[in-house]
Amino acid sequence: MAAASGHGKQKIVLKGVRKSFGAKHVLDGIDLSIDEGQSLVVIGGSGTGKSVMLKCILGILVPDAGSIHIDGKETTRIAGRAREGVMKKFGMLFQGAALFDSLPVWENVAFGLIQGQGKNRREAREVAIDTLAQVGLGPEVAKLMPAELSGGMQKRVGLARAIASHPDVLFFDEPTTGLDPIMSDVINELIVERVKDLGATAVSITHDMASARKIADRIAMIYRGRIIWEGAVGDIDHSGNPYVEQFIHGRAEGPIQMDILKT
Repeated sequence: MAAASGHGKQKIVLKGVRKSFGAKHVLDGIDLSIDEGQSLVVIGGSGTGKSVMLKCILGILVPDAGSIHIDGKETTRIAGRAREGVMKKFGMLFQGAALFDSLPVWENVAFGLIQGQGKNRREAREVAIDTLAQVGLGPEVAKLMPAELSGGMQKRVGLARAIASHPDVLFFDEPTTGLDPIMSDVINELIVERVKDLGATAVSITHDMASARKIADRIAMIYRGRIIWEGAVGDIDHSGNPYVEQFIHGRAEGPIQMDILKT
């Protein structure tokens, strides 16, 4: 993806964000800044805090300490109408697509338009069919149920739902999990194209380095609840950081000691 300029307007800023569950410190002072129109990918192993960080930005979890600013406004303690206003800026592609089994594809895509924006069903259906076309799915898919779709098609429908309301910010949670390498590349291509079309800011979390390289302008690595490296996507292969080196090359040996090896 074309690198965004480093001096753009800041869209999302996290400062000293901490989150614990009992004695387990999951986020241990996250500092991160994402410019408007930039695509940031956060990499890191399972259990390092990637998903918890995303949930804090989305407002699903409330941080124990620190601040999160979106468009210059502090959002960690807002609720009600103010929270709804922030949520309207967001589109989200969940891991596993997370479609509603009981709704046909078009209603899945149009869900936010009908529920969140009060669009009438006919209009929402038209938007859904247009949006499905943007992810390479024809109108005949609109009436199918999620159970009738392959994993790759479900992921495309999930992407269509994420972009249907033209959000300012798109979140991608492990967008290629469970897909074969070719379908993963198709999804990565679609993400790059749609983010660019919308002029959206994108925040993705993944441990798939092929995906990270394809969709990122910048990459940040999280380890033990902290950002230990951040830089342009082109700099990751010469980061000089032993943790990053071990992760991107998938080596068992290195400073990241897998908990599984300790048991």
